[in-house]
Amino acid sequence: MSAGTLSKKQFDILVLLEKNEASLTQRGIAEKTGMSVGSVNRTVASLTEMGLISGNTLTAAGYEALEPYRVKRAVFIAAGFGSRMVPVTLNTPKPLVRVNGKRMIDTLLDAITAVGIEEVYIVRGYLGEQFDQLLYKYPNIKFIDNPLYNEANNISSILCAREKLQNTYILEADLVLYNPELITKYQYMSNYLGVPVEKTDDWCLLTNKSGIVTKIQIGGVDCYHLFGISYWTEEDGAKLCEDVKKVYEMPGGRERYWDQVPLEYCISNYQVGVRECTFEDIIEIDSYNELKKLDKAYL
Repeated sequence: MSAGTLSKKQFDILVLLEKNEASLTQRGIAEKTGMSVGSVNRTVASLTEMGLISGNTLTAAGYEALEPYRVKRAVFIAAGFGSRMVPVTLNTPKPLVRVNGKRMIDTLLDAITAVGIEEVYIVRGYLGEQFDQLLYKYPNIKFIDNPLYNEANNISSILCAREKLQNTYILEADLVLYNPELITKYQYMSNYLGVPVEKTDDWCLLTNKSGIVTKIQIGGVDCYHLFGISYWTEEDGAKLCEDVKKVYEMPGGRERYWDQVPLEYCISNYQVGVRECTFEDIIEIDSYNELKKLDKAYL
């Protein structure tokens, strides 16, 4: 499930202190992590005893303990046509469409860049050469061409990038990210972004009492509205490499969404959590009408 030997509470406090918040009191740490003060006291004591912190400052051993949880790369799924965004996508791939002056994919790339993730791949297909314009601002990007984008679902994009999924964010490139802090330097376990909702007609995640995803489906109650940003540990990314190929080669596999691989067809191979966010943090623009509501330039 996790990459190293830290407990989730130890991990959360180390990550908080790594952000140069040494001035925090233990009550302040409790507020920022959602732990009780007593739990913070015990966890800080254990980290001190392990030699991972001194006072509220990470030691060299503390940084070393976080290293297995570092995000190493990002893979963007950007190959699709974006048919529901016609006419604006007739000449422009959906991730490159501007919303209030900024390309959708830039909201994600800026957040990835800000936390120092330098290995970035974009899986492209429809009007793929247009993505070259991103190199002026993000020269480290590498492109993976998906020749199957027009005859298979997005599982084909992950198939093309399947060797790059360890310690990796996988991002749908047509999201607009308003809260860049959702992209962090370290991640504890494989997870998806989700908004807790009482009811939704959209793709959603069901979880057990431990917060582990038990099902992905369209429409549900007391579930998480799914957003297409996920993280995969080294171990789970290696499993995905094999499982995506296996599902793709199944009868009807080409028509599947890639998320169905770890969350449906091969769910017993994974322990995937949910990172909670809000509808103010991120949006998915599904149609041209929604785009017009967000950006008056399209009226």
